Amino acid sequence: MKRLLACMIALYGPLVSLAQPGIAEMQQASQDLRASFFSAFDLSLVLATLLGLIGAVKIYNNWQMGERRIDAAIAAWFYAAIFMVLAGAFLSALFGI
Repeated sequence: MKRLLACMIALYGPLVSLAQPGIAEMQQASQDLRASFFSAFDLSLVLATLLGLIGAVKIYNNWQMGERRIDAAIAAWFYAAIFMVLAGAFLSALFGI
């Protein structure tokens, strides 16, 4: 029984070490991803800009239609844009992209 266990460990050990990618390959993959995609922070800035523009147009439209209580809408769109910027910074720090 001990010989069978030792034989299984001897055969299984080299297979496990061959199946794992090396550090150089992981760094190369990370470099390729950084070269071909936006960073998460850049994407969040683009989305925050779009949210700000859409919010500004909607608030302006409501104001021109006679609605004078637009404080909640201003706060909602502003905090949505701030959330996008902070989410991008968080993802960039967490994943390094």
